[in-house]
Amino acid sequence: MSLTTTPLGTTGMELTRAGFGAWAIGGGDWSFAWGPQDDDASVAAIHHAVERGVNWVDTAAVYGLGHSEEVVGRALRELPAAERPYVFTKCGLVWDAADRTVRPRRVMAPAGVREEVEGSLRRLGVDRIDLYQVHWPAEDGTPLDEYWQTMVDLRAEGKVRAIGLSNHDVDQLTAAEKVGHVDSLQPPFSAINRSAAEELAWCDGNGTGVIVYSPMQSGLLTGAFSAERVAALPSDDWRRTAPEFTSRLDRNLALAAALAPVAARHAISVAAVAVAWTLAWPGVTGAIVGARSPEQVDGWVAAADLVLTDADMDEIAAAIASTGAGQGPVRPERG
Repeated sequence: MSLTTTPLGTTGMELTRAGFGAWAIGGGDWSFAWGPQDDDASVAAIHHAVERGVNWVDTAAVYGLGHSEEVVGRALRELPAAERPYVFTKCGLVWDAADRTVRPRRVMAPAGVREEVEGSLRRLGVDRIDLYQVHWPAEDGTPLDEYWQTMVDLRAEGKVRAIGLSNHDVDQLTAAEKVGHVDSLQPPFSAINRSAAEELAWCDGNGTGVIVYSPMQSGLLTGAFSAERVAALPSDDWRRTAPEFTSRLDRNLALAAALAPVAARHAISVAAVAVAWTLAWPGVTGAIVGARSPEQVDGWVAAADLVLTDADMDEIAAAIASTGAGQGPVRPERG
């Protein structure tokens, strides 16, 4: 099965508009876990996404403290070489091997980054990472121009094909661009979290691809969440105490419900509408969508080829305004 593709900036890679997000498949028992996860189910989900036409997987070294990359590596090994998706990962979050519950530190010292890329290559079982991203701005005192130069050097050396920033703002993007081209940005973006609109515009004007994460706001915009489901989340699921799942839950669930009529018109899921909404914004190349089973992939993969109409976007904008969910512009500017 084939899906529509679009260029990731100037990298030469053509991506399907939805990609497989591998955060949750890192498993439980760490500070930002989604609860326990079966590895066989994770591999099956990745393989099913590939069968449905998805051609990229996004993970990070920190997800499951290395375990997500190991699972992705296993999934790759079990696929014929010609069918393997692009693999994206991230660096800069360093964990305490002796205590999995300690919050990872944001470290981007050049020597550490070089150690990290070797670890990721080994866990993934690949010779080159297709897109290597800085997970968060450094908090260890390493200047941005220094750590971005390390990333530029890794690209020049062929360790990685392309380099990107995640969770960086316009000023940081501008500073990095002076050192070397920013191939991509990975910001959080959904109908609830619309704070990256300025960064999307910057990328659109600078030849930088954008792959947004949490387009379904970590499950809130799937149409399947409820207060009861939040209460039943495993004790090590980070969402149990997150504001969007607690103090802001009612308004977010109201927005999810308002997406249902749009979904019905297109004969797709609410989850697919939520993802397609992010893809309607200029500058967005693709959206990272998580799945823990093949069935969850089937719930959102239709978004990869869905184009929402102006009427759809107006209806969703009105719902955002009326529910008071999130902050920021409620729809892209009309072209």
